[in-house]
Amino acid sequence: MITRREFIWSVSAAALAGPAAISAGSQNPPPVGLPAATPARGTFALDANQVRFFSPLVREPVRVVMIADTHLFMDDERGAPYREFSARMARAYNRTTHVRTGEPTDPAASFEQTLTIAREQKADLLALAGDIFSFPSEAAIEWALQRLNASGLPFLYTAGNHDWHYEGMPGPIEDLRAEWAGRRLRALYQGQDPLKGVREIKGVRVVAIDDSCYGIQPGQLEFFRAQAATGLPLILLVHIPLYAPGRPVSFGCGHPEWGAKTDRNAELERRQRWPESGHTSVTMAFHREVFRAANLLGVLAGHTHRLSLDVVNGIPQVVTEANAAGGHLLVEILPHPA
Repeated sequence: MITRREFIWSVSAAALAGPAAISAGSQNPPPVGLPAATPARGTFALDANQVRFFSPLVREPVRVVMIADTHLFMDDERGAPYREFSARMARAYNRTTHVRTGEPTDPAASFEQTLTIAREQKADLLALAGDIFSFPSEAAIEWALQRLNASGLPFLYTAGNHDWHYEGMPGPIEDLRAEWAGRRLRALYQGQDPLKGVREIKGVRVVAIDDSCYGIQPGQLEFFRAQAATGLPLILLVHIPLYAPGRPVSFGCGHPEWGAKTDRNAELERRQRWPESGHTSVTMAFHREVFRAANLLGVLAGHTHRLSLDVVNGIPQVVTEANAAGGHLLVEILPHPA
């Protein structure tokens, strides 16, 4: 784990495995003046919560503010029938300590403060990487949507495991995710598929994949393959980070030891235990293909509530601190310096 003080540094990703080879006949050729086989990835740099990705294929700067793990918990009488399922998480993050100032704060104040920062930064996109809510409260979702719409900023959302989870509600978690994403979270997807979405900004694609059940479905894998095939520079947005060597099972989707024997939180979260068989071949293929995608500039994730960096096969993955305590990432996607 990288401490906040140690995190103020810059990293070069010069040793890239398998540089991009975009054919001259591609639907998305390199910018004028670049050869047809131009590598998509350049370098990246991190300074505290500021992330910069450089690419020869980026024509003009793109600014993204990334938020995860706000854990909004407000509720009203509509939530009364579900209190037996929401009680633990309704008490989880009522008061927090701000990660930068050390002052007392709370999820709602942190969310509004981050929206203000995004407006001041003139962000091209708000990337919402899940667990914006502690449970699928109608009151909290309406509150967040009102503030997102009032901000005037475009946004892309993918769910976290708490956004759709009423703890103790019976049923397979993928079925529960589908039910509550449809019943409560639908407006956040803005007409896109809840399991996969994309926003293109100035020739850069931010691709959202819902891995909040710790797995990937075949349609999501095909969707990622289609995005990678465009040759455009990509940023991948997920809630649960992808497995990186040295990280614990709970950290990453695609961990080879993930399964029932390593599930430590099933009883606490009152959900079905992870399967005895572990990850599906589709989930493992997704993990491999993400970290082989030559035009993927980086992965942005949440879930752990801790700032961290891993570099897998030359591709950086940055995890943000919890927005419940004021955490967020300021992301710039920039032309590669001459």
